[in-house]
Amino acid sequence: MPSLNSNLIRINQLLTALADQEYQRLVPHLEEVSVPLGQILYQPGEPILHIYFPNRAMVSLVTLLANGSTTEVGMVGKEGMVGIPVFLGDRMAINQAVVQLEGTAMKMDASILKREFDRGGRLQQLLLFYTQTLLNQVSQTAACNRQHRLEQRLARWLLSAQDSISGSELRLTQEFLGNMLGTRRATVTVAAGKLQEAGAIRHHRGKITILNRELLETIACECYSVVKHECDRLLYPKQGDR
Repeated sequence: MPSLNSNLIRINQLLTALADQEYQRLVPHLEEVSVPLGQILYQPGEPILHIYFPNRAMVSLVTLLANGSTTEVGMVGKEGMVGIPVFLGDRMAINQAVVQLEGTAMKMDASILKREFDRGGRLQQLLLFYTQTLLNQVSQTAACNRQHRLEQRLARWLLSAQDSISGSELRLTQEFLGNMLGTRRATVTVAAGKLQEAGAIRHHRGKITILNRELLETIACECYSVVKHECDRLLYPKQGDR
């Protein structure tokens, strides 16, 4: 059952950015749920019945090809929400949405979100700005996957993952990372080894620990900073940003 607790702690940044009156209108319809590693929230072609505002969790938007291969095209953490087609006028998922880093999320009935979106106000504005940030991320990821070395892409991915959960320890297998980055497990292992040799991370038995974020930022391609800048500009603007 949805939580009726009006004192729910706001972690998701879209919910945090709402005025209290607008947020309190959502509270009776929000349910805090655990989202374990590997949980599939949607499959392509399925109707979206619920949307999710991740707290300290990360969800990958994954494209599935006919030959069984997978590639991550987008990442959603505490800065966003999962289920954009709902308020754009369609309720069919176009990608697989799979939990990449376990944690919690605020779950809401899709029809309630659409109703609140149609009221206008700050929620509508934030969701539209977030949609633009996700489109920016998807287009940048397409270029990144084509143009940049795997260790640069892996560094970018780890930085984004750390932003999503606000922690330095990430429970990830090399196989899972390979599926997300669209490459073989052995290739990811080599790239992770280079980052470890440089002193940026430590990886051992399905866990990656970020040891030196500044170093990781120097290794990552420019795609990380480009996507982050656009997210900050649209969702958390300083005076003069827009």
